Amino acid sequence: MKKIDVTELIFASKKDNELSWQTIADAAGMSVVWTTSACLGMNSCPLEVADKLVEFLGLPAEAKSVLMEYPTKEWDKSVPQDPLVYRLYEVVGVYGDTLKEVIQEKFGDGIMSAIDFSMDVAKEENPKGDRVILTLNGKFLPYKAW
Repeated sequence: MKKIDVTELIFASKKDNELSWQTIADAAGMSVVWTTSACLGMNSCPLEVADKLVEFLGLPAEAKSVLMEYPTKEWDKSVPQDPLVYRLYEVVGVYGDTLKEVIQEKFGDGIMSAIDFSMDVAKEENPKGDRVILTLNGKFLPYKAW
C-alpha cells in the first residue's frame, strides 16, 4: 500500500460518511490544516494519530504504517491549473520578494521555517464578499556565518 492508496481510501471514507476535514481533525486530536496535510500524504502521523485515523475512518490496518511513513515533500513544478492553488502561487510570485525584504528587515538575514511551523485558515464574513484569512506562523531561522 502506498501513500496515494491511503489518500484515496481517506477521500472515499470522507465522502461515504459525509465527513468534513474538521470532523476528521477533531477525531485525530490535531489541527484541521495539519490533519488534512497528513491525509494528503505531506506529513507523517505519530503512532497515536495514525491509530485514531485508521479507527475513525475505517481504514485497513496496513494504512497505519503508511500514515506514519516520512513523506517526500515534492510536487509538480509546473504552473498549477487549479484556480485556488494558482492564486497562492500568484501571491508568492507577486509578493514573495516583498515578504523576503520585510521579513529580513525585521528579523535579519534568514528564513521562516516550514518545519517549526503552523498554519490556520479562517473565514471573515464581509458585506463586500467573505474573506479568506491565512495565517502562516513559522520560526525565524537566521543564517549563520562561519
